[in-house]
Amino acid sequence: MTIRLDLSDQEQEILVTVLDSYLSDLRMEIANTDKKDYREMLKERKAVIRKTLEALGAVPGSPR
Repeated sequence: MTIRLDLSDQEQEILVTVLDSYLSDLRMEIANTDKKDYREMLKERKAVIRKTLEALGAVPGSPR
């Protein structure tokens, strides 16, 4: 399924900021998780967030 969003520049900037912050939180949670299944789910989620940031034209983890 593909969803198209029409965002203003400001909306896109805010979405990128929120996703980038969540990506940072995910990295910490992955590092602090002992349960293998949960860690794998978090890694999959991280990959989806990175792909979404790239689709928004952002480089994950880079300053804006």
